[in-house]
Amino acid sequence: MSLKAQLEAIIYAAETPVTLDHMIELVKESVASEGATDGTEIKSRVRLALEQLIADYYSPDHGIEIRQVAGGYRMSTKPEQHEVVRSFAKSLKPPIRLSLPALETLAVIAYKQPVTVPEINDIRGVDSGGVIGTLLDRKLIGTAGRKQVIGRPILYKTTKEFLMRFGLKDVNELPSMEEFEKLVAESFQGELIPAEAAAEENSTPRSETLAEESSLPDSDSDEEESIADAVSAHSAQSEEPTAAIPETETLEKSAARREP
Repeated sequence: MSLKAQLEAIIYAAETPVTLDHMIELVKESVASEGATDGTEIKSRVRLALEQLIADYYSPDHGIEIRQVAGGYRMSTKPEQHEVVRSFAKSLKPPIRLSLPALETLAVIAYKQPVTVPEINDIRGVDSGGVIGTLLDRKLIGTAGRKQVIGRPILYKTTKEFLMRFGLKDVNELPSMEEFEKLVAESFQGELIPAEAAAEENSTPRSETLAEESSLPDSDSDEEESIADAVSAHSAQSEEPTAAIPETETLEKSAARREP
């Protein structure tokens, strides 16, 4: 792999300026495998590749540049592109904040779609009527007709907006339930909304809920048990935590990046 490509990826992914020493530590094995004999030669090769990379981005054909900031290196938009980037940032939708009950419900719908509210309630163990309303308002889910059983409950599925928010090509790219549980545990801790708001969201049923409750089917499949296991660890927190669904890396790396 090209040394310049490695350095470019590191700088791009870094949230804060990354130092030359840090980059050397990350790529030294790769550089050594290409014939570098000691630490001095490795450092020299990395420095040269970094200088070449900076020169490449200096070209007017690039809208971003690599700058030395606070003892490290980071990517930022070039001053002449700030107006168009600012206009782009203003055109973007704000991040969506969702409570853990909403995230759990969204996960059930994503993995079981199309699915009815009674089926969701059976998996989560709590009423999800109010949460369904929130997800519909956010356009993360939509209706998919009615299930042909007594009462004909409404079926729900995820939308194109859901795929766009999570950066997915289609639902086949969804992570496993274990990965989703880990994502919730690691990424969504500490993001809180008032407990009253979460409680209201989770307890306010939509008008369809009453019609659907009488048609709850028995559901003992292994797939549903897997989903129930994945969300059960968070059910006790259903009235408090919330999470912000991140925008795409484009926003993080171009619009939300710092201006010089």
